[in-house]
Amino acid sequence: MNFPYSSKKWMSISLAAVLTTTLGAGALTASANTATEAATQAPVAAQASTEKVAAETGTTTAPATAEEELTLEKAVQQALQTNVTLNNARLDAKNADINESLSYKTSADMPAEMIESLELAKAKHVGNAQGEMNKKLNALAVTATESKIKLGAQQAYYNMIFAQDDYDLKKQSLSRAETQLKVAKAAFDVGTKAKTDVLQAEMGLSGAQAALTSAANSVEVARMDLNDFLGVDLQKKWKIVAANKQTAPITLTMEEAQKQALSKRIEMTRVQEELKLAELNVKLIEEYSALSTLPGRQARNNVEKAKLAIEEQKRTISKEVAQAYLNLNAAKQAIEFQKKAKDSAAESYRLTNLRFENGLATTLEVIQAEEELSDRENQYQKAILNYNLAVVNFETALGN
Repeated sequence: MNFPYSSKKWMSISLAAVLTTTLGAGALTASANTATEAATQAPVAAQASTEKVAAETGTTTAPATAEEELTLEKAVQQALQTNVTLNNARLDAKNADINESLSYKTSADMPAEMIESLELAKAKHVGNAQGEMNKKLNALAVTATESKIKLGAQQAYYNMIFAQDDYDLKKQSLSRAETQLKVAKAAFDVGTKAKTDVLQAEMGLSGAQAALTSAANSVEVARMDLNDFLGVDLQKKWKIVAANKQTAPITLTMEEAQKQALSKRIEMTRVQEELKLAELNVKLIEEYSALSTLPGRQARNNVEKAKLAIEEQKRTISKEVAQAYLNLNAAKQAIEFQKKAKDSAAESYRLTNLRFENGLATTLEVIQAEEELSDRENQYQKAILNYNLAVVNFETALGN
């Protein structure tokens, strides 16, 4: 974007620049405007490596090595293989299965003709059903943990992308601050701006440098958080292959989404299995004893409790799906709003620069406009992050 001078002011600045400095203010301004135009284009997904971060912030790093690419899918697969919490859950399930098999195997093999009492019937049928149910629930517990690990891996992946995007935005902000300082110095040298403009530009540059250093640190923290969740070396370097979820409208209605979740969520399987077990207990009491007895009444009450648990679980799942559905729609709209705000801030920054070039704005006003643009760029990137996480949460709520 160009910030044209009036013809009279251009002649004045150019002539003064030739007489007072070997580097003309006009050349500085043209260079500054070119840099500013490139700087106002915010990337949606950054590809900067952590070595690049370290080099530009003055930190020392180990010799560069070839970085392994990490896509969203690969991050999920890596977590499913090496996440410590998930592997512990798998081992716990195996141990639980072993304990169950030891506890009910003898009773389950009991011949039917030997069953003459309710206690023996329960030992064979209920114990057997309980053992099978527990094995199924153990497997479901592992599946539930896998779902949580998938969710966590995707969140860590997107947090890493956001940290890199934020770092790139801070670089753009630093570039704009450097440009403003050059222009302020050039204008001061030819006598069209006061020393205070240079001092304000220097303060703006210092703030941008500090923000860049903070963003670089955030990249390193996000990388270690990602590696920790994946269960790999904390210092492992990745070449992040950025990927964003599609921002197409949801094809399902809320009711369809809730119905799908009720058919797929493992929580429903658990409460349904518990109902089956409670009903089996009632059946055995009816066959070998009487439902009018104390155990019989308690068994029937347990059936009612199991049915209530199913209804409660349905409400819980339906509510979670509805919330995820609404959050996803809101996140999609937020992207559109934040993009408009970012574009407006970019135009405001351009116009403020134009006013500064023509002596109608101060350096402080330019700095404030740049800070607003930087903030809006950051909010736009955060909106993209929130949308991606909303998609992940919605898919998880569906039981995918």
